[in-house]
Amino acid sequence: MSHIYIYSPSSAVRDKAAFRRGVKRLQTLGHEVEVDPDALSSHMRFAGDDATRVAAIARAAASGADVALTSRGGYGLTRLLKDLPYKAMTKAIQQGTQFAGLSDFTALQCALLAKTGAVTWAGPSVGEDFGCESTPDDIMEACFDDMVCGHGEGTGWTVPLSDARYLQARSKSGGLHIKDATLWGGNLTVLCSLVGTPWMPDIKGGILFLEDVNEHPYRIERQLTQLINAGIIGRQKAVVLGAFNRFKASPHDKGYKLQTVVDWVRAQVKTPVLTGLPFGHVATKVMLPVGHKVELMVQERQALIFWG
Repeated sequence: MSHIYIYSPSSAVRDKAAFRRGVKRLQTLGHEVEVDPDALSSHMRFAGDDATRVAAIARAAASGADVALTSRGGYGLTRLLKDLPYKAMTKAIQQGTQFAGLSDFTALQCALLAKTGAVTWAGPSVGEDFGCESTPDDIMEACFDDMVCGHGEGTGWTVPLSDARYLQARSKSGGLHIKDATLWGGNLTVLCSLVGTPWMPDIKGGILFLEDVNEHPYRIERQLTQLINAGIIGRQKAVVLGAFNRFKASPHDKGYKLQTVVDWVRAQVKTPVLTGLPFGHVATKVMLPVGHKVELMVQERQALIFWG
């Protein structure tokens, strides 16, 4: 049985039914669940004012839990970066607490990585994933369980046929093999908000993974262009794109779509850009160790990120 501490560092939990379902699901899976006293607090759009949410993060760090898991994402962590208890979080991680979340959680992950080099996990949240109305995704739960038990060694996926053709055009082997690269990234919008700040990790030769939700392809392109112009993508060994979903195409687009963005970015940089990573605001999501050294292998259409 694992001890999971649930806290709310970002937006307020509006869907309390989903939150309760998520807590119950984790308990059903055999975990001991401890809920932070301010997990359901609300202050404007936030889960409490800034001081309340910083205190909740500190309690998560002091909980001694196996996993400190966010209730949801949303917005709010970039407001807190100068006040986060970095030493306490790093000590907790060294003592075995795994901090996990996604979306707005990217701000905390990147800041912690930039300040201390500590490894956190990009993965599910309580409400959106464990608290969904249907049965939570089997792959998501299995990956989470592997992380909790310390058995996770990597994740694999099948890249689209267009990726295989792209890699074939890049080299005779048609594959890709990258060793000893730091895995980092997360939500594209949040990551771009950190550019030029002390909380943006200075990663060279890394593997940058990205996802986003409710962002039209032209906005995604604009943010990827910022990362290109800032020299960030060019310093990486690879970029891996997860899910970019829940946007609406416009008649104004005239054929402009997400693949257009991918093709354009590939034409701008020498860094290989892959797609199809099962991560983001989707039901099937893997766990990714942010800040960990990994190996990336792609052969034909089979991709693997390995850290075991």
